[in-house]
Amino acid sequence: MNEIIFLVAFLVLIAVFLTLDLGVFNRNSHVISFKEALIWTCVWIGLSLLFYVFIRFHAEWIHGVDSMDKLQFLNEKYGHGLKLNPVLGFETNLEMYRKAMSLEYITGYLIEKALSVDNIFVMIMIFLSFKVTPKYYHKVLFWGILGAVVMRFVFIFLVAALVQRFAFILWIFGGILIFTGVKMFFERNKKEDINMREHPVVRFASKRLPMTRNFHEGNFFVSLGKRHFMTPLFLVLLIIEFSDVIFAVDSIPAIFSVTLDPYIVFFSNIFAILGLRSLFFVLSNVMDKFAYLKIGLSVLLAFIGVKMLLHGIFHINIGTGLSLIIIVGILAVCILVSLFFPPKGTNPTVES
Repeated sequence: MNEIIFLVAFLVLIAVFLTLDLGVFNRNSHVISFKEALIWTCVWIGLSLLFYVFIRFHAEWIHGVDSMDKLQFLNEKYGHGLKLNPVLGFETNLEMYRKAMSLEYITGYLIEKALSVDNIFVMIMIFLSFKVTPKYYHKVLFWGILGAVVMRFVFIFLVAALVQRFAFILWIFGGILIFTGVKMFFERNKKEDINMREHPVVRFASKRLPMTRNFHEGNFFVSLGKRHFMTPLFLVLLIIEFSDVIFAVDSIPAIFSVTLDPYIVFFSNIFAILGLRSLFFVLSNVMDKFAYLKIGLSVLLAFIGVKMLLHGIFHINIGTGLSLIIIVGILAVCILVSLFFPPKGTNPTVES
């Protein structure tokens, strides 16, 4: 019951943030400047870090931990790997639990945030391919992320339920992540392109949904005569939602390598994607400066996959703290190398 109450409160809080974003600060469609995007990126990162502080000092509120028995049960159920000792007292053991939960949250958040950068590459190409007017980017991304919150909720708790029943699923996830990492590495220089006619969402919509050819001033739907039509902007939204589902197949299992607690996976995931919209406008202006980022992300995915296989098959555990250091190190190296040793040529950027 405690989990449900906490989850509902969390979702209400997210709903308030999103309402303020679209209904107050971005009521009118406009081109998001680099400065505005940077401010909002800092705001979302700040909120994510505040939630980390909350978990660090009040992690027990999530599951309603009020006894040593409950603490031991959660430690075993979600594989925190804590060496709890009743002799030390409940408060001492609870402090270990708080540290573990907060570390798992921030590591999961960093993984999702890093991997979401690759998703931004895809979003850029979608907007460019459909020639979307820049002032409508924010509207599409807002509703796209709102849909992603719902889909992530279903996906995460479904995967968590399956993992609890079938532990070998984590081995499959590990293999998928290694395959994806290797594939990303060898295709890092492949030109991103969206074939509008061949995309499965476009083919489905064109055959089954009435659609106009014009954007109609940024509306998703329009009434012409007595009929209602979908506009190309709504089609772009559907494609972004579809792309997020594909993206989640990699990113969500990656966080399960850090923790089996679905609530921590969900919280870290949601805070990361909430800031994705503003991060899009920041990175779309400087994406060409991070030429080696895909190499870093491929190594990151491969590392997480190997970590899952080592733990699942050989019972070799790479702790969350060490994992966080390795992840930060991988990202730092690829960013620094990109900045100080840039290759010739640039990636496409989006006008702002």
